[in-house]
Amino acid sequence: MADLNALVESLSELTVLEAAELSKLLEEKWGVSAAAAVAAPAAGGGAAAPAAEEQTEFDVILTGDGGKKINVIKEVRAITGLGLTEAKALVEGAPKAVKEGVNKAEAAKVKAQLEAAGATVELK
Repeated sequence: MADLNALVESLSELTVLEAAELSKLLEEKWGVSAAAAVAAPAAGGGAAAPAAEEQTEFDVILTGDGGKKINVIKEVRAITGLGLTEAKALVEGAPKAVKEGVNKAEAAKVKAQLEAAGATVELK
């Protein structure tokens, strides 16, 4: 059997054009189509591929007020700049997004602030 590590190293050194030509040669030799082979795993594993990438934007979701609605409303107002009525509606309508599309550091900070006020929070 061939040394697989050496084979991987050799294939890693190919240019894109060389890899495309290799693909065509293997299709002809084995009588298969690379498009069909690639399409099958994509159909089953398509959802898992984005999860493998590191997430850069987060949504901070308020899932409950933890019985401390007034404190949570005050914190939501401080974080979002919403008025009293809007902040109250957001807290009472949980689960709702407090902040959307923020970076990891800001999402963690907002989550900590809300949890300190008594809220239950999740990051998505």
